[in-house]
Amino acid sequence: MRPIIGIILIAIYLPGFTQKDDKASALLEEVSNKTKSYKSIKASFTYTMDNKAANIHETKTGTLLVAGDEYQLKAAGQTIFCDGKTVWTYISESNEVQINDIDTREGAMTPSKLLTTYNANYLSRIIRDKDANGPDYEAIELIPNTTKNFVKAILVINKTLKQVKAFKIFDKNGNIFTYNVTKFQTDIPIKANDFTFVEADYPDVEVIDMR
Repeated sequence: MRPIIGIILIAIYLPGFTQKDDKASALLEEVSNKTKSYKSIKASFTYTMDNKAANIHETKTGTLLVAGDEYQLKAAGQTIFCDGKTVWTYISESNEVQINDIDTREGAMTPSKLLTTYNANYLSRIIRDKDANGPDYEAIELIPNTTKNFVKAILVINKTLKQVKAFKIFDKNGNIFTYNVTKFQTDIPIKANDFTFVEADYPDVEVIDMR
């Protein structure tokens, strides 16, 4: 589940990139600046994993709520709460919650970390992609300059709204993860407990404190 968090935040918050393609860089800059102007974001998405060699094709749905460094992610039978310091991972099937300090979690990633990584992290260029259909859409390929869990990513951006419509992640194991944003809401009201796990709301939950 951890890779999913990073992938989604990468696509929504668009971390640093190089200036190899001025058009791609300019569009990413516009999307990033607009995204940073929102007080909160709620995105609904469909998630597909494909691996032809292993004959895998799985489709799931999820939602992501973000405000600053706090987020709540629901996907694949799990709900992850993060208040910027602590991460609670609730697994519905086993009715258990795992608690971690965010700084000690391998691969921990927060929105603000992504927003401040404006250095040579990625090569970016405009490409043709079947999902970028219509004059309002542009596809941008991102290739990491440093070692990552993925080989490349493709973002499909609505140029008019300055929002990510879809993105694909190609990892080193031949997996292709495709995310389609089905609903994108901004500046929505945040409830007090949206980003923390309230044990009383989950009767008989098993608490596994890994801090």
